[in-house]
Amino acid sequence: MYDFRHIPDRRGSDSMKWGKYAGRDILPLWVADMDFAAPPAVLEALRERLAHGVLGYGAPQPSQVDAVLAYLERQYDWRIDAEWLVWLPGLVTGLNVACRGVGGGVLAHTPVYPPFLAAPRHSAQPLQRAPLALRRREDDAYWEMDAEAMTAACVPGTNLLLFCHPHNPVGRCWRQAELERVADFAVRHDLIVCSDEIHCDLILDADRRHLPFARLGEDAARRSITLMSPSKTFNIPGLACAFAVIPDAKLRQRFIRAMAGIVPHVNVLGLVACEAAFRHCDDWRQALLATLRRNRDRLEATVARLPGLAMTHIEATYLAWLDVRQLDLANPVAYFESQGLGLSNGADFGAPGWVRLNFGCAPELLDHALVRLQQAIEHVATAPRV
Repeated sequence: MYDFRHIPDRRGSDSMKWGKYAGRDILPLWVADMDFAAPPAVLEALRERLAHGVLGYGAPQPSQVDAVLAYLERQYDWRIDAEWLVWLPGLVTGLNVACRGVGGGVLAHTPVYPPFLAAPRHSAQPLQRAPLALRRREDDAYWEMDAEAMTAACVPGTNLLLFCHPHNPVGRCWRQAELERVADFAVRHDLIVCSDEIHCDLILDADRRHLPFARLGEDAARRSITLMSPSKTFNIPGLACAFAVIPDAKLRQRFIRAMAGIVPHVNVLGLVACEAAFRHCDDWRQALLATLRRNRDRLEATVARLPGLAMTHIEATYLAWLDVRQLDLANPVAYFESQGLGLSNGADFGAPGWVRLNFGCAPELLDHALVRLQQAIEHVATAPRV
């Protein structure tokens, strides 16, 4: 029913992703923006809204709120009250508002999506980093949270944990036992947990299911700020629509006060798209997941064959976290650009020597990228060394 092979040509458009390398033969696989067109039901809803002709200031409508509530209950068995919702123009806005509203020191795992590292600085709050641990078992490797690193990083004055769930960039879908340990940690240290769950609908492993942090129990809910958006799953980040779910009334009011004067209204078209995506696009999402799984599997198989390159299994997201440290490159991103691949710099995530690759693209484009990746490894002997 849905075609993820023939996608719109984004060259020469307003795309940040493709515009970065305009005029250069470099495949853009960096920013978390898929190349697929939005679902047909979303596009149709937008056409209907545009036909109205007036695009003045808007507010979330009851049908849009109901769509969010029904979606969270249907997908995650999570029943929330309408009053818990706080609409936002983007998830990054939510990270920054959380830092501003909670105040005090901030704890985050690394590597992590760069705004996690920038948001505390924007609010003049100290940031402590707790490195994730890369564990190995037989021929496999996996990432996990390191309890000792978290305890060491949680210095006096720390009030907020910025938590990435599922994790960008390492691709983990955290298990219930892992989440419960985070919840216990938050209780012991009296932390608010701001849980970025923007990739929650992109679980690639069929035997895994996303569990919202706030669903762990009453205490976890009381200390939680959950950030969600349809933007990544349905590829509509340009429509600027996200929301926070904050069950505790006092915490919610602190969050809302921190928004005052700096956070604009949500885009009216984003609200329309959000409702359509959550009501009518699950078949499209399932087809998308099938495409992403095939892309992931081809990428993982290719990387496994290439010397000096490594990655862990991607359970969620359309982002691959590649370990290129054994290649001893002076500038990994610049080297891969010289080989026709535009990747994200691991240093921006707090991990020099790594790169992130976005495989949310047409299979044919990924095939071209994998050929270039193999050639890049073959030619690496001629690259500038560390």
